[in-house]
Amino acid sequence: MDDGVTEVAERPTSARVEERWGLFHRWGPFGLLGFGTLASAATADKIMNTGTRWAAAALVVAALVLMAGWDRVRLRHPGPSASSAVYYWVRWAIAFALTWLNPFFAFYAVVGYFGTELLLPRRWSRVGVCASAVTMAGSQSGGMPPHGASGWVVFGALLVVNLVLLSVFAHLAAQEDERARFQAVTIDELETANARLQQALDENAALHAQLLVQAREAGVADERRRLAAEIHDTIAQGLAGIITQLQVVTNSQDPAVVSTHLASAQSLARASLGEARRSVQNLGPAALEHDALPEALKKTVAEWGAQQGVRAEFTVTGTAEPLHDEIEATLLRIAQEALANAGRHSGAGRVGVTLSYMGDEVSLDVRDDGRGFDPLKLPPRSGTGGFGLDGMRARAERIAGSVTVEAEPGHGTAVSARVPLVRHG
Repeated sequence: MDDGVTEVAERPTSARVEERWGLFHRWGPFGLLGFGTLASAATADKIMNTGTRWAAAALVVAALVLMAGWDRVRLRHPGPSASSAVYYWVRWAIAFALTWLNPFFAFYAVVGYFGTELLLPRRWSRVGVCASAVTMAGSQSGGMPPHGASGWVVFGALLVVNLVLLSVFAHLAAQEDERARFQAVTIDELETANARLQQALDENAALHAQLLVQAREAGVADERRRLAAEIHDTIAQGLAGIITQLQVVTNSQDPAVVSTHLASAQSLARASLGEARRSVQNLGPAALEHDALPEALKKTVAEWGAQQGVRAEFTVTGTAEPLHDEIEATLLRIAQEALANAGRHSGAGRVGVTLSYMGDEVSLDVRDDGRGFDPLKLPPRSGTGGFGLDGMRARAERIAGSVTVEAEPGHGTAVSARVPLVRHG
């Protein structure tokens, strides 16, 4: 019994991950089909007639037969082959038809995003993912075919958003895989060196290995926190803006309004993609590429106010000085997060942002006249929520700074960040 437990514990993490992915590729499509079928059945009275119900039932049976048959032959075709390509495209066609009949079958269609590298040749994998994006966009726009010109516009916009997201996450995944391969090689080299050192320093080997593990875990954790915070500040906020613009498009019949907000959504998508690429490359915010902090904050506040329809003012006190890149990037990100929170939660009619240079310290204050809240009754952070106040505090603490919040229900909110004044070197 102990030997079996030891064998499981010592199995490489990569092997366990591959095993779990294998289980998902085998049983995931069945589970997703079942969930989509239940959701579609629950909404059938409002969406489907008798004929489409029978058609959907036939397609569900066909999907089950197809997947069960492939489960028997897949071991004979472990990589991309003609048989696997036929399986993928037939499965996609069934998913597309089911989603056409009832948009809730998109729960099954989403399986087209996974395992393309196992089923399709490399040159066709992107085509397969794009085809699945068409199905998903059709479901998100209310079902296929789109209704009227505005329906096609919304479908096209959602398709663009899906494709942009696929490109961003594919790029992030490729960068992360490359980094993981480099780290694996580095770790292997370190382990070899440690084994040699252990022969000469037997008494210090255990402590040395422990320090290496802690350093590696700290580095990985820090990089994950950095990427998570950057994604939250760029992609998440960009998508929130895109959704807002598309909601206006959906609810408007004015072609001029539709055109204006679609252009705004496209601009936000491009900006989010650019920021995501800069985050992967560990570069500073794009707003600081050509402007110093005061100018970047002024533009950020003005753009936010225009998007939210809120009176937003920016003020600088003291003598502005060039700051270290990390100080400027941290203050800009804190300002962006504070403004995003004000836009989402405060319902403010006026927001003021003040940047103050005070000798050996720089402060950033963001105040609004919104509904406020009780700081002692903040809900715990959920797995799907943003970083919010905790994220701002973590950013400031990384550069020996601090963030304080003053708020009261019905009397607005004030966020104040104080960091050391470290001049540009």
